[in-house]
Amino acid sequence: MSWILLVVSGFLEAVWATALGKTEGFTRLGPSAVFFTALAASMAGLAFAMRELPVGTAYAVWVGIGAVLTVAYAMATGDEPVAVLKIVFLTMIVAGVVGLKLAH
Repeated sequence: MSWILLVVSGFLEAVWATALGKTEGFTRLGPSAVFFTALAASMAGLAFAMRELPVGTAYAVWVGIGAVLTVAYAMATGDEPVAVLKIVFLTMIVAGVVGLKLAH
Protein backbone atom coordinates (compact mmCIF):
# COMPACT_ATOMS: atom_id res chain seq x y z
CA MET A 1 0.00 0.00 0.00
CA SER A 2 2.87 2.38 0.80
CA TRP A 3 4.30 1.98 -2.70
CA ILE A 4 0.95 2.77 -4.33
CA LEU A 5 0.56 5.83 -2.14
CA LEU A 6 4.11 6.90 -2.99
CA VAL A 7 3.49 6.59 -6.74
CA VAL A 8 0.26 8.59 -6.50
CA SER A 9 2.11 11.22 -4.47
CA GLY A 10 4.78 11.35 -7.19
CA PHE A 11 2.06 12.01 -9.77
CA LEU A 12 0.70 14.78 -7.57
CA GLU A 13 4.19 16.28 -7.36
CA ALA A 14 4.13 16.66 -11.13
CA VAL A 15 0.70 18.29 -10.86
CA TRP A 16 1.80 20.89 -8.31
CA ALA A 17 5.07 21.59 -10.10
CA THR A 18 3.24 22.20 -13.37
CA ALA A 19 0.58 24.31 -11.64
CA LEU A 20 3.27 26.37 -9.90
CA GLY A 21 4.63 27.38 -13.29
CA LYS A 22 1.19 28.61 -14.30
CA THR A 23 0.39 30.64 -11.15
CA GLU A 24 2.35 33.68 -12.38
CA GLY A 25 3.61 34.38 -8.87
CA PHE A 26 0.36 33.22 -7.26
CA THR A 27 -1.59 35.93 -9.07
CA ARG A 28 -3.86 33.43 -10.86
CA LEU A 29 -6.45 31.83 -8.57
CA GLY A 30 -7.14 28.58 -10.47
CA PRO A 31 -3.55 27.37 -10.86
CA SER A 32 -2.75 28.58 -7.34
CA ALA A 33 -5.61 26.50 -5.90
CA VAL A 34 -4.47 23.45 -7.88
CA PHE A 35 -0.90 24.02 -6.66
CA PHE A 36 -1.78 24.21 -2.96
CA THR A 37 -4.22 21.29 -3.11
CA ALA A 38 -1.84 19.01 -5.01
CA LEU A 39 1.08 20.09 -2.82
CA ALA A 40 -0.75 19.23 0.39
CA ALA A 41 -1.98 15.88 -0.93
CA SER A 42 1.45 15.00 -2.35
CA MET A 43 3.26 15.81 0.89
CA ALA A 44 0.69 13.94 2.96
CA GLY A 45 1.02 10.86 0.77
CA LEU A 46 4.80 11.02 0.96
CA ALA A 47 4.63 11.33 4.74
CA PHE A 48 2.34 8.31 5.06
CA ALA A 49 4.51 6.24 2.70
CA MET A 50 7.55 7.09 4.82
CA ARG A 51 5.94 5.37 7.78
CA GLU A 52 6.80 2.03 6.14
CA LEU A 53 9.50 2.91 3.58
CA PRO A 54 13.00 4.23 4.22
CA VAL A 55 13.19 8.01 3.93
CA GLY A 56 15.92 8.02 1.27
CA THR A 57 14.15 5.50 -0.95
CA ALA A 58 10.75 7.13 -0.60
CA TYR A 59 12.08 10.59 -1.31
CA ALA A 60 14.14 9.48 -4.32
CA VAL A 61 11.18 7.65 -5.84
CA TRP A 62 8.82 10.59 -5.17
CA VAL A 63 11.19 13.12 -6.73
CA GLY A 64 12.01 10.83 -9.65
CA ILE A 65 8.39 10.23 -10.57
CA GLY A 66 7.54 13.90 -10.20
CA ALA A 67 10.52 15.06 -12.26
CA VAL A 68 9.96 12.61 -15.10
CA LEU A 69 6.24 13.34 -15.36
CA THR A 70 6.77 17.11 -15.15
CA VAL A 71 9.27 17.11 -18.00
CA ALA A 72 7.23 14.61 -20.03
CA TYR A 73 4.12 16.77 -19.68
CA ALA A 74 6.05 19.89 -20.67
CA MET A 75 7.41 18.14 -23.76
CA ALA A 76 3.97 16.74 -24.66
CA THR A 77 2.35 20.18 -24.46
CA GLY A 78 5.14 21.93 -26.34
CA ASP A 79 6.29 23.98 -23.35
CA GLU A 80 9.67 22.29 -23.55
CA PRO A 81 11.45 20.98 -26.65
CA VAL A 82 11.70 17.25 -27.17
CA ALA A 83 15.26 15.98 -27.40
CA VAL A 84 16.66 12.49 -27.66
CA LEU A 85 19.13 13.11 -24.83
CA LYS A 86 16.32 14.28 -22.53
CA ILE A 87 14.41 11.09 -23.24
CA VAL A 88 17.53 9.00 -22.57
CA PHE A 89 18.14 10.71 -19.22
CA LEU A 90 14.48 10.53 -18.21
CA THR A 91 14.60 6.81 -18.99
CA MET A 92 17.61 6.53 -16.70
CA ILE A 93 15.63 8.18 -13.89
CA VAL A 94 12.77 5.73 -14.42
CA ALA A 95 15.26 2.84 -14.36
CA GLY A 96 16.63 4.18 -11.07
CA VAL A 97 13.14 4.35 -9.56
CA VAL A 98 12.41 0.79 -10.67
CA GLY A 99 15.78 -0.28 -9.29
CA LEU A 100 14.98 1.23 -5.91
CA LYS A 101 11.70 -0.67 -5.83
CA LEU A 102 13.41 -3.92 -6.73
CA ALA A 103 16.17 -3.35 -4.17
CA HIS A 104 13.61 -2.75 -1.43
